[in-house]
Amino acid sequence: MNFGLSILSLARFQFAMTTVFHFFFVPLSIGLALIVAIMETIYVVKKDQLYKHMAQFWGRIFLLSFAVGVVTGIIQEFQFGMNWSDYSRFMGDIFGAPLAIEALVAFFMESTFIGLWMFGWDRFSAGIHCAFIWLTSIGTMISAMWILAANSFMQNPVGFMINAKTGRAQMTSFGAVVKNPQLWYELPHVLFGAFVTGAFVVAGMSAFALLKKRNIDFFRKSVKVSLIVGLVATIGVVGMGDLQTRYIIKEQPMKFAATEGLYEDSGSPAAWSIIESQNTKKHKSNWSIDVPYVLDILSYHKLSGNVKGQNTLNKELHAKYDKKFGKDMNYYVPAKTLFWSFRVMAISGGLFALIAIIGLFFNRAGTDLIMRQRWFLWVLAICTFLPFAANTAGWFITELGRYPWVVYGLLTIADAVSPNVSVASLLTSNIVYFCLFSGLGIVMIVLSRRALRQGPDDLLKAADDAPYDPYGKGAFSHE
Repeated sequence: MNFGLSILSLARFQFAMTTVFHFFFVPLSIGLALIVAIMETIYVVKKDQLYKHMAQFWGRIFLLSFAVGVVTGIIQEFQFGMNWSDYSRFMGDIFGAPLAIEALVAFFMESTFIGLWMFGWDRFSAGIHCAFIWLTSIGTMISAMWILAANSFMQNPVGFMINAKTGRAQMTSFGAVVKNPQLWYELPHVLFGAFVTGAFVVAGMSAFALLKKRNIDFFRKSVKVSLIVGLVATIGVVGMGDLQTRYIIKEQPMKFAATEGLYEDSGSPAAWSIIESQNTKKHKSNWSIDVPYVLDILSYHKLSGNVKGQNTLNKELHAKYDKKFGKDMNYYVPAKTLFWSFRVMAISGGLFALIAIIGLFFNRAGTDLIMRQRWFLWVLAICTFLPFAANTAGWFITELGRYPWVVYGLLTIADAVSPNVSVASLLTSNIVYFCLFSGLGIVMIVLSRRALRQGPDDLLKAADDAPYDPYGKGAFSHE
């Protein structure tokens, strides 16, 4: 019995589950590495021991996220070979190159310098030790670049040919793959989003501590550093998001139309829908609340211009691909998911900027205003979790907006799934992965909460010249 489940639906669910869960920790690791590096740099410049303790304390959370990210990444790669073997055969020659470089260069760079940083506090000078965390941070960014190089090919295939004998994609220009325009719009957007994630996790966890009035100076300075990073990164996210959107309008117009809830051409001037009720079966909008001209401003940075709707684009895609993929293809993407995911991202970006500005004002030197604004501390604490929702929404748009292709215009999702897997094996592996991910998530939350409740007391009480062991007895305990 398969209970109405299909191999394709289960394989897609497993890919979504592993990707989303893995991407909880990837941006967190990238963002925390940068913030810890900034804190340690301030210590090296100012010789203020408090910033050294800040780097050590938040480094504990970074190490946890890095460890869990490695485990979830291994699982994600494993399910590629298990569930998507036809995809692997089709573009393994291209997909393998950036992943191999990521493992051999970036991951080894991260692993080497994170080890030196963890155990080298009392063995190297302050400047050299600070260089270790910067090299670790740079390694996380390089790792993201190579992963996104592979993903960008799936969004915009370049530098390849199709082998007539094998039917497989073969790389003809490694330089073209690296210079893929999709990569250089996507990468900065992802990195800035990661910096926002790390910043608001530090700020939010610090807010929890400030609500209990513990280690006030320590956590107020943590809030200051993190919100400065968060504000700058939010501006970067919005700016790169705008550039990426304008690129998508040309290269993946169906994705863009879905994020804006457009089924019919907008006409000029084009209004932007704040909220909308859609009938995805009949491919039409039931009703919407619109703001005039805003879609033109978002799309073309002017007050005029027509945006094609999904119905028009569906006809164009059928005309372009029917000869290769047949007339029965459905080129409509999951419009409701993309529409609301875009609004989650947009609203989150505005909230991040507003909260960072208010937080820096309340937390400015010479005043204890932030300690008297408990409502704001609660808002900031809740924002610990908001970046994960925004990141997930972004990946929904990126991946679901490519439907029905796994490699845009070349290989469909249905043709990429492994031919030999069964409903039973996929259902079993989904259950196992879900339980494993849930366990890892619980461990991460419990240990992070325990570290926060313990606070930096063990660091603040230690002698300045005492050896520091990040895995010492008190690192994640109440003792």
